[in-house]
Amino acid sequence: MQINIISVGKIKENYFKEAITEYKKMLSNYADLRIIEINDEPCPENLSDKDMEKVKNIEGEKILSKIKNNSYTIALDIKGKSIDSVKFSNIIEDAMIFGYSDINFIIGGSLGLSSEVLKKADYKLSFSKMTFPHKLMRVILIEQIYRAFRIMNNHPYHK
Repeated sequence: MQINIISVGKIKENYFKEAITEYKKMLSNYADLRIIEINDEPCPENLSDKDMEKVKNIEGEKILSKIKNNSYTIALDIKGKSIDSVKFSNIIEDAMIFGYSDINFIIGGSLGLSSEVLKKADYKLSFSKMTFPHKLMRVILIEQIYRAFRIMNNHPYHK
């Protein structure tokens, strides 16, 4: 199983990189994890709504270019559905059962995801009503993917 995390922005901080490396190593027993970083567009704080949509659309085109056919796509979206870890595991397992070769997780930039990316998504997932920086969200997401595979394989994991 190929798991792709397509994320806007780069991680520079070593403590995030170390956490990601550790979870990626543990996850390797279950799936191959690939992280695809998309350059974020410049985004001054005083952008008009029209300019914000333009930024999201440019980032969205870059994201969409990384999604392969026959892949299942989950967009992280604050307006998405909130679920528990068992249901999250079930979604990943179902995608595998239905023959998807890749599962994509999409993490948007500071403005969120374009409507085109959200339309392409098979599932819209919210981890919380709170907003998290994409760097921290990547660590949380990888931990939850690892937890999902532990649940799927009936391996113990801290509850």
